[in-house]
Amino acid sequence: MFEFAEYIGIVAFAISGFLVASRNYLDYLGIFIASFLTALGGGIIRDMIIGRLPFSFTHTIPGVLVLLVFVAMLFFRLHKFSSIESKPLFIISDSIGLVSFSITGALIALEYKLNFTGVLALSFITAVGGGITRDVIINEVPFVFKTGFYGTVALLIGLILYVCEHFMKLNFFILSFVLIFGVFLRLLAYYKKWNIPTLKDRY
Repeated sequence: MFEFAEYIGIVAFAISGFLVASRNYLDYLGIFIASFLTALGGGIIRDMIIGRLPFSFTHTIPGVLVLLVFVAMLFFRLHKFSSIESKPLFIISDSIGLVSFSITGALIALEYKLNFTGVLALSFITAVGGGITRDVIINEVPFVFKTGFYGTVALLIGLILYVCEHFMKLNFFILSFVLIFGVFLRLLAYYKKWNIPTLKDRY
């Protein structure tokens, strides 16, 4: 279940990382690094926190998936986008990556018997850590800090899995439902323009 969600998240975030880097006119190496960090950065941070070798450093498939996405995006010239934040390919892939990595973060936290705070923290870090790293190196305000209900979805996924683990046994069907629900919620929040209030809203 962990690997299934992890691989979905890697592909989805590799696509969104590629599109963000392309919009900033990075060279091929820069685009690949941005895709790599977006897809694998959150998982690397997560695994370092719990004191184990990062999953992407001990398994071949994660790196291969990022490379395949990079080549496919170039081949089909999918980088010819402007204003990518409004493009369905970016929105859907980023939403799937967000929810998939929220799930893997929560699963690892539950496997290591972390408490409620630990589950939410790892769910959040795994989901947004790669995107924050990417945005920092290209000198942008991290996407999670300017898009409503983005980080909130990650925390909500962590909460749901924490509750499910304590009241029922997690299985593939529950995780599939959580994945679909999370993606639906993120897309609904995006298109309904749900936002967390800011200090500016108070004046």
